[in-house]
Amino acid sequence: MGFTFKQFHVDDFGCGMPVSTDSVLLGSWAPLSQAKRILDIGAGSGLLSLMAAQRNHHAHIDAVELDETAANACKQNVAHSPWPARITVHQQSIQQFTEQALSQQRAAYDVILCNPPYFLSGPTAANNARANARHTLNLSFSELMHSCHALLSDNGLACLVLPCTEANNLIAAAAKVNLPLQLSVAVSSVSGKAANRQLLLFSQQAAPTGCLSQSFDILLRHGVYSDTMRALTEDFYLKL
Repeated sequence: MGFTFKQFHVDDFGCGMPVSTDSVLLGSWAPLSQAKRILDIGAGSGLLSLMAAQRNHHAHIDAVELDETAANACKQNVAHSPWPARITVHQQSIQQFTEQALSQQRAAYDVILCNPPYFLSGPTAANNARANARHTLNLSFSELMHSCHALLSDNGLACLVLPCTEANNLIAAAAKVNLPLQLSVAVSSVSGKAANRQLLLFSQQAAPTGCLSQSFDILLRHGVYSDTMRALTEDFYLKL
């Protein structure tokens, strides 16, 4: 089972959240080329970490995952990838990881990636792993953005993906820890439909021109990938 990409395979069996279009979008969109240290918060099966390793041939990536089953899957996926020496998997909460990193004065990160738990309320999944992956049960937006602020370098970037319905809550939490939003990209599943997810880029430094807003569609009306989606994902998807 799992999902095979052009340069690696992800086995997501038992993970709270399987491989998703949201993570593929984030991993292909985030600006990673200049990063030396990358942090993947809530790494799950390791998809974002593996995408980062493929896109940046020099960076070291720390993948933090609380759930034991998902962390073990992440370790196996990393071990069988072309980049096991550049990805370190930490099976712990990001709160614990942040506390340890600050107390040990570890080097800061140039880019942080996260496809976070996002439901603030509503019914949770019966499966605990899926509930923790989808709902802010063990990681609130405030805690998440505190960790981003604490662990980023002075010029570091935090890149996240969220449903449009939850994006404003995360932006508000980021503002409280002085992480201004630099770029927001509204993504629609199909051309002509309202956007249903947002790619968000936060920085330790406010942009002189303020926040930029962009948008694109994943699919055109006749069911083929848009030029933007194709350009983002052609290095990963087998059929592109």
